[in-house]
Amino acid sequence: MIRSELDAAGVHDPALRDAYRQCRMLNAEHGKTFFLATRLLAPEQRPAVHALYGFARRADDILDEFDDTLTAAERGERLQKLATQLFNQLVQNQDCGDDPALRAVVHTARRYDIPWEMFDDFLTSMRMDLTVTDYPDRTALERYMHGSAEVIGLQMLPVLGTVCAREEAAPYAAALGKAFQLTNFLRDVDEDLQRGRVYLPADELAAYRVDRDTLAWCHANKRTDKRVRRALIEQHAATRRVYEVARKGIEMLDERSRPCVASAYTLYSEILDRIEGIDFAIFNQRASVGTARRLQVAGVGLMKAWRARRNHSTKI
Repeated sequence: MIRSELDAAGVHDPALRDAYRQCRMLNAEHGKTFFLATRLLAPEQRPAVHALYGFARRADDILDEFDDTLTAAERGERLQKLATQLFNQLVQNQDCGDDPALRAVVHTARRYDIPWEMFDDFLTSMRMDLTVTDYPDRTALERYMHGSAEVIGLQMLPVLGTVCAREEAAPYAAALGKAFQLTNFLRDVDEDLQRGRVYLPADELAAYRVDRDTLAWCHANKRTDKRVRRALIEQHAATRRVYEVARKGIEMLDERSRPCVASAYTLYSEILDRIEGIDFAIFNQRASVGTARRLQVAGVGLMKAWRARRNHSTKI
């Protein structure tokens, strides 16, 4: 399957094919829902998505890989080295080694005209995770999410294609990336707390008399305090509003890309449904969409994707 995808994408160099192949393996192993949605794209689009995922995963692993011997400063040095290597290859056209994630993402960035600044913004937010553990208000959280989520949507946009000017669709692509990350923040409050991080605006929590100590109590007792539940309900509603903005952008995408994005939209928004369905009991269970439902959504998306690709081929 990967061979036909690379052939369709016009990737013939053996070393480059191997780099894309390794990125695809990372996506399949660590981003199962995302990988499932990617299967709905046209074959020639998939390698670029895997490359973007592979690079993001490289940065994420530097932050969160299980190695207690590494200090924050050492992780910061590794992130800076990654940033320098990408800049030197993408902007300076220097050969800086054979890292497969870098090789594939540089090829993708050049093919789809994805600017260095988007990767720089992403890496800036990754560096914040080394020192920033709380966000005083939504403005501060929005600054973090621009690099950690919005630019991911913006990087994907030229790969997905649009039926309008890319600039017109850009705000909606950014909103979709933000909606997905806000969903993760809600689902993973307990997990993030164990890593010493809280990705919810402190002032909005404080309005319900919730602080880090309150969340720590919920973690220790495996239950959601009433004040925390009320605060999470507000965060849940705010995330829903971001989804409503993002939804308007799906029709701006190339017809072949809509089934993929619509399926991802459905599955991620249903995580919100699940959080609400368990009455925000996120400290003793993980809100997730079951395999049967994911396969059902993917099956419907696959049929729509097949029809869209058929329509596209008849127009060429």
